[in-house]
Amino acid sequence: MTQTTLTSADGPILAGASPRERHVSAYAELSRIIQSAGLLKRRYGFYWSLMIGSVAAFVGIWVGFALLGDSWYQLFLAAGLAVVLAQFGFLGHESAHRQIFASHRWNEWTGRVLSGLFTGLSYGWWMRKHTRHHLNPNKEGADPDIAPGVLAFSPAALERRRGLTAWLANRQGYFFFPLLLLEGLHLHVVSIQTIMRRERLKHRWVEALFVGVRLSGYLTALFVVLPPGKALAFLGVQLGLFGLLLGGSFAPNHKGMPIVPASMKIDFLRRQVLMSRNIHGGVLTDLAMGGLNYQVEHHLFPSMPRPNLRRAQPIVREFCAKHKITYTETSLFDSYRVVVRYLNDVGLQARDPFKCPLTAQYRA
Repeated sequence: MTQTTLTSADGPILAGASPRERHVSAYAELSRIIQSAGLLKRRYGFYWSLMIGSVAAFVGIWVGFALLGDSWYQLFLAAGLAVVLAQFGFLGHESAHRQIFASHRWNEWTGRVLSGLFTGLSYGWWMRKHTRHHLNPNKEGADPDIAPGVLAFSPAALERRRGLTAWLANRQGYFFFPLLLLEGLHLHVVSIQTIMRRERLKHRWVEALFVGVRLSGYLTALFVVLPPGKALAFLGVQLGLFGLLLGGSFAPNHKGMPIVPASMKIDFLRRQVLMSRNIHGGVLTDLAMGGLNYQVEHHLFPSMPRPNLRRAQPIVREFCAKHKITYTETSLFDSYRVVVRYLNDVGLQARDPFKCPLTAQYRA
């Protein structure tokens, strides 16, 4: 018995192919287009320039710190240090995704050094958490970025709250940016907790050494050069701005996009596109957000180097239009408005997380 076949740009498809099989075939087609355009090739010149420039800026800030001494002008250096540390954070993220080097070992140790010695964070903790996020963005019970915590990202999470916590959750959008000022401190606390716990952590003692040297050296320098009040002010400005820059770069990419029920199965292509949001802008936006403004392309091709994401965007956007997959892109300020409105609406208007275009598409 002979089966009739249909032909698409990626070759023959069985006429009786399931929707999931067709979706897998579509992603394979997109992957071939991206690869043929050379967009997965390494960009060593870009990354070496960025790493050397960031290290030079880091050293320069500490030289200026030592020369300036006891002065309130140190707060400007604290702000500059936060900006540089955010770049190290982005580079650590990119090395975790193997965007920088072809060698897995080079990427891993680059990320461990940048995260531990320069930003004072646990590479192993970040790696584990972020991998889970990429596998299931915005999926309840699977994505740690929407797990119940200070913020509630779904009505189900809100229903368990009572009293003051429920009142705050109903208005949590207004507290979102003030909370980001605490994100830098939170990242350091979680990193230390992860290193100290007995759970499995690769190269635990190396991470403990890196993070310990970085944090103890940092605090020692502050309190040796500055009186306690100015040292605490320096620390507060640096941690607050660092958390705001990192959190403000990650938050617009998924918050306010559809929340996926725990039981729903979605193919990879739609799972990554429909739950992600791009931020349009120029080269400065690319630098300030560490390439995370191309979130759709990053989620589809996590190992793609940052400079190639901009070149991949028109290809992916056209492909999504061809396959009738909603591709979301907006400005940075509009994305923040959406995030704040979404967080405030949780538990008030958006009672049913299943009422979203994604669910309607799959029910149909």
